[in-house]
This record gives sequence, C-alpha cells and structure tokens, in this order.
Amino acid sequence: MDVRTLAYDHPHATTLIDELQRWYVEWYGDTDKTPVDPAEFQPPSGLFLVGYLDGRPAGCGGWRIRDTRDPDLCDGDAEIKRMYVVPSARGRGHSRTLLAGIERTARAAGVRRLVLETGALQPEAIGLYESSGYAPIGTFGLHRDEPLSRCFAKVLTAASNPDRRDDPSDRLSQR
Repeated sequence: MDVRTLAYDHPHATTLIDELQRWYVEWYGDTDKTPVDPAEFQPPSGLFLVGYLDGRPAGCGGWRIRDTRDPDLCDGDAEIKRMYVVPSARGRGHSRTLLAGIERTARAAGVRRLVLETGALQPEAIGLYESSGYAPIGTFGLHRDEPLSRCFAKVLTAASNPDRRDDPSDRLSQR
C-alpha cells in the first residue's frame, strides 16, 4: 500500500469517507455525526492519510488533536478518525499499515497518546486496535452514552512504536 498525506477534503479522501459513512448506516442505522472540520486534519494539529493500491484509493485514516475541555481526555491527546479500508482490500494488513502511519506521524508531531472510538459491531477493528497495543478506556465525545461505543487509547513512545522506515510498505509520500 502506498500511503500518502492528503487533505481531509481531497476528492480521494471524501470518496472513502462517504463509503465509510454508508457502512455506518448499514451497521448502526445512521452516519457518524461527530463534528469534523477538515482544517482539524492539517498540520500541526492533525493529518489525514490515504492508502493506494494499484493507483486507486483503498483506505484512509487520520488524527486530530482533541479539545482538552473533554473531561475524559488528556492534554496532548489526538483522536484517530475515519479509519477505513475498502472491502476488496481487507485481510491483507492494509489497516495495520495505515495505523502505523497514523501513529508515526502523530508521534513525530509530539502527540503523546492516541484515542479512538469504534463500535461493538466492528470486531475486526477492535481486534486490530487491541493487537496494536490499544487498551480500553471510558467512552468520550458524541457517542459517550451509546451502548455500542467502544473507546481505546495508546501511549506513543519510541519503544512502543519503533520507526519502521526500512519497510517500503510503510513509507508515506506527500501529495
């Protein structure tokens, strides 16, 4: 997977985000209404990644610094948003590649902890996060009181996220 940094509102990103929102409707009956401003995914307060397979957008995800007024989050937390891989590309490690890119870029920007919210109806996502060192935390944000909401966090340290620049599948390109 060729992972590139793009704007959140780039056409390739919005196509994937729209597809993800359609999946949310199928899984949960509605789109994710969490407020998202594309500017939140611009450095230094965030970043958005799109992964390409054979030149076509096949996955995405990004991080944004969270407002510290949320009582369940800490100063320096960044939230992972819109992690998604198209169905035809699943099961081949592409989500893990995107997640590694998110972690590496967030750590390089000084983020100390990544947090995320996913849903109980997404066991593959939960498995990815748990196997990548994310631990359950209390719910936060818009879906705080939703019974299907599952939240996780991971402290970013050099030891927990070794630099894997020697792995060509993990390289990010700027576009």
